[in-house]
Amino acid sequence: MKTFTSILQIGDLKAACTKAKYVKEHPYADQELGRNRTLLMIFFNSSLRTRLSTQKAALNLGMNVIVLDINQGAWKLETERGVVMDGDKPEHLLEAIPVMGCCCDIIGVRSFARFESKEDDYNEVILNQFIKYSGKPVISMEAATRHPLQTFADLITIEEYKQVERPKIVMTWAPHPKALPQAVPNSFAEGIRMTGYEFVITHPRGYELDPAFTAGAVIEYDQRKAFEGAHFIYAKNWAAYSGDNYGKVLSTDRSWTVDSAKMALTDNAWFMHCLPVRRNMIVTDEVIESPRSIVIPEAANRIVSAQTVLKEILLNMDK
Repeated sequence: MKTFTSILQIGDLKAACTKAKYVKEHPYADQELGRNRTLLMIFFNSSLRTRLSTQKAALNLGMNVIVLDINQGAWKLETERGVVMDGDKPEHLLEAIPVMGCCCDIIGVRSFARFESKEDDYNEVILNQFIKYSGKPVISMEAATRHPLQTFADLITIEEYKQVERPKIVMTWAPHPKALPQAVPNSFAEGIRMTGYEFVITHPRGYELDPAFTAGAVIEYDQRKAFEGAHFIYAKNWAAYSGDNYGKVLSTDRSWTVDSAKMALTDNAWFMHCLPVRRNMIVTDEVIESPRSIVIPEAANRIVSAQTVLKEILLNMDK
């Protein structure tokens, strides 16, 4: 593994989960692997779990860690080529990236969709410039279209908590006051497709995701019907993807909020969410605080997913 930008890059899911289990049970067993190696974490957007979990994972592996918040303590960066730089951005990404590469061994990048151009977002313009110009292995800490570290943690969590061989997993859209990227739902759908489990996506009409990610899933517009018999409920908001509505909020209908009445339709399902969560918009207090909510173990598995990925990259760096 030289880069990690998609959950598909973990390879065989069973083998990847076995490696993750070892990391979870022996978090400090590979500290010599990261000795005198540096992870540079670059944030174009805010973070809590990704920042903490990835830094902790690197420290567990014996690595040094540098954290750089773009636009907060660093020069504002121009990202477009051909621009006359007479504004408030004194440095171009094409010079900044190689310099960053000189200061580390692995780069983690967090850069959300901007919703200014679907083409730019879905071509991962920012992330791919780091891959092309840094000269170092690159890990996506959430990009415009995917959040693979989150998805890997989600898959680890599902494998830990599943109580039937082939569970029914439902990803439900839920309301949010702001336009959120499709990265988490895209990536989750891509990951669940690897499992072969029954997978249903439910959302209001107009919130269809890119079919490249949802192929093979059942799309159900009746949320209550989708919940019937489910073993896992994964709630998430996302902005519209299709046509001229790209990046727009089409609905804040709170009838889509996950509540106890809907959870009662499931087969005693576990509730999951990537966090942060808007309580009583995405999910009620009662559901997220219930014994069937596993959002905290899910978040804790972010350390495991990041450490497993970093370990694989370190093992392959000298090959």
